[in-house]
Amino acid sequence: MLELLSFGPNGWGGQLLLGTAMTIAVAVSAFAFGIVVGSLGASAKLSHGVALNVLADVYTTIVRGIPELLVIYLLFFGGSGVATSIAQAFGYDGRVDLNAFTIGVLAVGLISGAYSTEVIRGAVQSVPFGQIEAARACGMGRWLILRRVLVPQTLRFALPGLGNVWQLTLKDTALVSVTALAELMRVTHLAAGATREPFLFYSAAAVLYLLLTTVSTALFARAEQSANRGVRRA
Repeated sequence: MLELLSFGPNGWGGQLLLGTAMTIAVAVSAFAFGIVVGSLGASAKLSHGVALNVLADVYTTIVRGIPELLVIYLLFFGGSGVATSIAQAFGYDGRVDLNAFTIGVLAVGLISGAYSTEVIRGAVQSVPFGQIEAARACGMGRWLILRRVLVPQTLRFALPGLGNVWQLTLKDTALVSVTALAELMRVTHLAAGATREPFLFYSAAAVLYLLLTTVSTALFARAEQSANRGVRRA
């Protein structure tokens, strides 16, 4: 068993580490994309435009209401067609093919963005309005208030929720294995089939995922402590 998990010619240790690195790359890229989508979605929900409110509500309701695997399948089988249609609208005559990594990032990012939308919206609403009024009274403009008051306070309130979204995003990357992307779950499946030792390799994958989530929890806890530094406790 140790030989199968080793880094030697008969071991799968190197492939498992490469799969773990790919998992981290997909998770980080999807989480960053989800933060952007979530910020836009939260802005739409907090705006006074009816069309923006409806659009954001439809997005979060659909994405959070259907299985994550179905979102990946929809993008896997229809993403290239949609991208090609958009490109043709701008005069491009060829076909646009999305690779497995891009599809994985887009799919998991859209899922992450739906949950991030609600987290960021709630964080913005948690910022005391008196701080905004005080900033206006000091002569701050809209963008200065956004940069010095709203964003730092929103980040402080949003960090616990975003930590949970990150954990979901990290685990959702396992679903990307259906696109044949060589992330951790895909490599584990191949190793289990080639060696006929499924319990060994799936247990190893569980340990690696647990290690990633444990380190992530510690990092987010450290970030929360830093963001709350100097805040008076009630």
